[in-house]
Amino acid sequence: MKFKKSQKLYEKGLKNLVGAVNSPVRAFSSVGGNPLFIKKAKGTKITDVDGNEYVDLVLSYGPMILGHRHKKVQKGVDKALKKGYSFGASTEAEIKLAKIVCDAFPGMDKVRFVNSGTEAVLSAVRLARAFTGKDKIIKFSGCYHGHQDSLLVAAGSGLATLSMPGSKGVPEGAVKNTLIANYNDLDSVKAHFKKHKDIAGVIIEPIAGNMGVVIPENNFLVELKAYLETQGALLIADEVMTGFRSKFGGAQELLGVEADITCLGKVIGGGFPVGAYGAREEIMQEVAPLGGMYQAGTLSGNPIAMAGGIATLTELKKQDPYKKFEEIGSIIEVILLETAKKYNVALTVNRFGSMLNPFFVNSEVTNFVEAQLSDTKKFAVFFWEMIKNGVFLPPSQFEAWFLSSALSDKDIKIIAEAVDKAMEKVSKM
Repeated sequence: MKFKKSQKLYEKGLKNLVGAVNSPVRAFSSVGGNPLFIKKAKGTKITDVDGNEYVDLVLSYGPMILGHRHKKVQKGVDKALKKGYSFGASTEAEIKLAKIVCDAFPGMDKVRFVNSGTEAVLSAVRLARAFTGKDKIIKFSGCYHGHQDSLLVAAGSGLATLSMPGSKGVPEGAVKNTLIANYNDLDSVKAHFKKHKDIAGVIIEPIAGNMGVVIPENNFLVELKAYLETQGALLIADEVMTGFRSKFGGAQELLGVEADITCLGKVIGGGFPVGAYGAREEIMQEVAPLGGMYQAGTLSGNPIAMAGGIATLTELKKQDPYKKFEEIGSIIEVILLETAKKYNVALTVNRFGSMLNPFFVNSEVTNFVEAQLSDTKKFAVFFWEMIKNGVFLPPSQFEAWFLSSALSDKDIKIIAEAVDKAMEKVSKM
């Protein structure tokens, strides 16, 4: 497999792009080598500029849940494009997508569309503060909630990949109201409430997907929500990644929890830039133009993005692929574990529905500290061997793999063969 054209584009991109990329994780910093440049995608396959074809387990980090360029989504977007690209005014499509989203989340009466997950989260945090009249927010180490200043601490994902504890340019004052707790550790949350009386809420990924896939244990979320109710604080569920991935709705419902505010993105745009935040009526009444919490966006509710979202969610509900996701996810998990055992490679696999992640460690991974024990050098070797054998993975140990409903038995066979060759290579390190 050759990457000459990707190499040339990388060198060309260095002149006018920062690191030749527009998002740090694309830089391949933790796996070595230069980034691949993609030319096209269709169904389960993605093709780079050198003509190399891969089974795609990145799926634009989650949105392409139906596979790339699904005919129903393509048709919906093409129809919208013929009417115009952006109006700076309201359209019927916004109302239609809002109903689909709200109907899928118990306790969500109203939703506001924005342009990214980061924008959804920063708006949700502002809303929690506006509704409670309190300033402080608790987040969990290893959970990534976008690149807004106040939450760009202990943020996992790209920062963990680059071994960065935070970010330059974030002033001390921006994070003074951010408190850090440990995932799956309710006592670490309670400790903050004992010390501070002005905590507006807690933000969490119901299934953490930016330190690898990490799952709440022992009713952690249920007990967290119950405790927050006693403290007059809100639970903000960041379901930008998990929304519509494990059920038609949110992971919170599967886990027995109803968040006060929910953040969404990725799948609800079908591959277009969309984010959203929603809550029950009394909370959303705080948002302008109804209330005093200001938030606006020229491209919010963009008609093309709305069309992509409507088509994706309509087809997703029709397909109802969640049982299939569970079956395929289980098959891939077994492939990873059995192949690792075959080659005597230490491996733990965490999975939740259509999201999974292997850690090169011989112990459970239930929080960020444990995730960081994974052997990232082994992952780098594994990553490139998977690439060379036709499987496209996130170039980071700390990013989730995603499944699409388009995956076939043939694709799974390609994945299995690639895993075998990759594990054999890792075993020789």
